[in-house]
Amino acid sequence: MDIGPPLPLCIGGEWRLGGGERYETFYPATGEAVACLHAASLADVEEAIERAHQAFHRGDWSRAKPHARAAVLYRVAALIRERAESLAQRQRLDNGKPIGETRALVASAAATFQYFAAACETLEEAITPSRGDYLTLSVHEPMGVVAAITPWNSPIASEAQKLAPALAAGCAVIVKPAEITPLLALELAALCEEAGVPKGMISVLPGKGSVIGDAIARHPKVRRVAFTGGTRAGRQIAHIAAEKMMPVSLELGGKSPTMVFSDADIAHAVNGVLYGIFSSSGESCIAGSRLFVARDIYEAFMDRLVAGAQRLRVGDPADPATQMGPLITAAHRDGVERYVALGREEGGQILAGGGRPDLGAPFSNGFFHQPTIIAGLRNDQRTCQEEIFGPVLVAMPFDDEEDLVAQANDSVYALAAGIWTADFQRAWRVGRAVQAGTVWINTYKQFSVSTPFGGWRDSGLGREKGRLGLLQYMEQKGMYWGLNEAPLPWAGPCA
Repeated sequence: MDIGPPLPLCIGGEWRLGGGERYETFYPATGEAVACLHAASLADVEEAIERAHQAFHRGDWSRAKPHARAAVLYRVAALIRERAESLAQRQRLDNGKPIGETRALVASAAATFQYFAAACETLEEAITPSRGDYLTLSVHEPMGVVAAITPWNSPIASEAQKLAPALAAGCAVIVKPAEITPLLALELAALCEEAGVPKGMISVLPGKGSVIGDAIARHPKVRRVAFTGGTRAGRQIAHIAAEKMMPVSLELGGKSPTMVFSDADIAHAVNGVLYGIFSSSGESCIAGSRLFVARDIYEAFMDRLVAGAQRLRVGDPADPATQMGPLITAAHRDGVERYVALGREEGGQILAGGGRPDLGAPFSNGFFHQPTIIAGLRNDQRTCQEEIFGPVLVAMPFDDEEDLVAQANDSVYALAAGIWTADFQRAWRVGRAVQAGTVWINTYKQFSVSTPFGGWRDSGLGREKGRLGLLQYMEQKGMYWGLNEAPLPWAGPCA
């Protein structure tokens, strides 16, 4: 594959080579190089943030009327839709997702820009109830320079989820994409500039998170960080934020429970469980990776589930019929394989998968792993407690609702959960009792940009999406407008 010359980065509105080391990105399905670029340097970070600071304070974007900013964001959405297929193909090469998934991610990014454009131009300030001879108001101002640090598993959707509300709020944005998947962030920045976002308001700085991401988060002119990624890195950003008194949103790991009651629609539940864990090859923070099934239907349910997993089509991401593509890197696949081996050591039985599929050329050098189901483990064992971030499902029976809720909540993570039952009262009861930022009932892994998303405990802090997602990038200000005819009495009569 001809990867061409190194790609330029967007640094403070200037498109040029990064000052860091040259490296290549790879197509996970074949191991072939896709693109080359120079990582950002620490000098690039300083320059980008300084230019963003100047663009915010001296430029027109932060002071533009909301409907004017919205018009530009609507154009971004239109450009994404206009170039949807080329973006989807680029995303496929960037991280190996099947083309059906990348098309959905591109559509999601367009919808996100459209939503926050509408939220921006319809955002209302408030006249609050007066307590004296003055008019009181609540208004919001853009924060300034903010950072968006995004993961490798769903680049364009994750970047849109942070970039769109930050721009809508009037902020300048420093995007730090995952080092191994920088292509869509660069494409998105170019589209935003084409649509009319002023130069300097967006920078894209690929590089190692421990170097570039850390420098961005620590910079005194960065007033907020929105991060999606691993819990360990999220804790580090939280420490930095505490030192700076800086707000953050941290969307971190998960080990989400899916619960199937004996009265569930089995066909719906089987399909939902398969989709919840094996779509995106399990490389999803909200993957339903812990399965609890009522004991009286456990064996019959597992028979259908295993048969369904064995029918999943693993292979060429360019084929629309493919359901599971490769994992992101060979090192990550090795990590998944170590967890499967751990599951065996802990006494688990492999009911499906457990190894690498035999796909032949040209995919023999790709990073594929079979959809894997492990039974016979306890919820307190490592395989059931630690995030694997791959296509590995652990399945356990449960005896009663109280036992189920206790096991579902027995995790350091609390990001998502799924409930399958025909009893609406039980669905409500368990849905309220389970500790998770998102609960799906008789469905799974469905999203709406209008609905807040985030986690509890080690799954993160703060929320993204929804109208409040726009306010996350703004500071609230109270204003008092004096209406008293006489001077304030405290100082007494005045000349």
